[in-house]
Amino acid sequence: MNTAREPLLAELKAQGLAPLWTTLHDLVPPVPRSQMRPAHWTYDLIRPLLLRAGEAITAEEAIRRVLILENPGAAGTGCITDTLYAGFQLILPGEVAPAHRHSQSAFRFIVEGQGAYTTVRAERFDMGSGDLILTPNFEWHDHGHQGEEPVIWLDGLDIPLVRSLAAGFAENFALKQQALVSAPGTNAAQWGSGLRPVGAKCTQVPRRVERFAYRFSEWHGALTALARSGSPPGTEGFELEFVNPVDGTSVLPTMSAYCQLLPKGFKTPVLRRTDGRIFTVVEGSGRVHAGECVFHPVARDVFVIPSWIPYSIHAEEPLVLFSYYNPVLQMGLPEFAKRAAAVA
Repeated sequence: MNTAREPLLAELKAQGLAPLWTTLHDLVPPVPRSQMRPAHWTYDLIRPLLLRAGEAITAEEAIRRVLILENPGAAGTGCITDTLYAGFQLILPGEVAPAHRHSQSAFRFIVEGQGAYTTVRAERFDMGSGDLILTPNFEWHDHGHQGEEPVIWLDGLDIPLVRSLAAGFAENFALKQQALVSAPGTNAAQWGSGLRPVGAKCTQVPRRVERFAYRFSEWHGALTALARSGSPPGTEGFELEFVNPVDGTSVLPTMSAYCQLLPKGFKTPVLRRTDGRIFTVVEGSGRVHAGECVFHPVARDVFVIPSWIPYSIHAEEPLVLFSYYNPVLQMGLPEFAKRAAAVA
């Protein structure tokens, strides 16, 4: 051993320095590494616990009554992947989840019930099963319920990513709820119809995210029409991305969202990605092989595929999935694509 190294290392440590050559392979590994594990959450087991939470604490007291889907490889972190958060939220008839805003971006994918709504930028967006409703970072938002049955949705946020950047902020609104300024349907007319506003609006630079709701009837109808068109399915069945109408990119700067339909009997090839992806079953059932794990998800269940875990999905009946991930973490470089193909 070089006798000059030990004294050098000691002096480096005293100066708050560290040699890269001792940690290079950990900092820049040959393949992605994650402590996260593939996991599956059964909605029928979670729902009774969520309803019990509804008896134990109010939405106003809890601020957000949510059961976090925590990855078994990272207990206590509140993460479902290294960079994403997921949870099931419940709101009961007559309740209000108070208005606030935060630097984290969020969406709500409605899984059960009618009569609830989210208010974003002073416009009310009614919630229906299968709807995707966005609350972009630092937009005021609150939730209410004027219906007669529990409403449950899947929350997706970039909390772990923002936390890693030490950029987390939150602020409570002065009132429990925002005053409604825009009539319901205004946002859909301006940004959800393939058109965009002109006149006074065109003199302003649009914000990064302008569209806040993607309705089940629209995306499911498009997916069904695609499947009936006679076009052959791709490697992941028939798949569509929810698109930001401002610039054609992901719906939120840090989160992309997809829907896909796998025909009965269809099986994907073995896939491998750098992004950790969260799926929820909208319709149907299937079999998922993820690493050494095998899952059998059905409607409303959630499963997660962490970064670089090889997986495949087999549709035992027509299978409709919603999924989300971090677009900035999806690696598509040719050398990585070849490496992924080699696994299959």
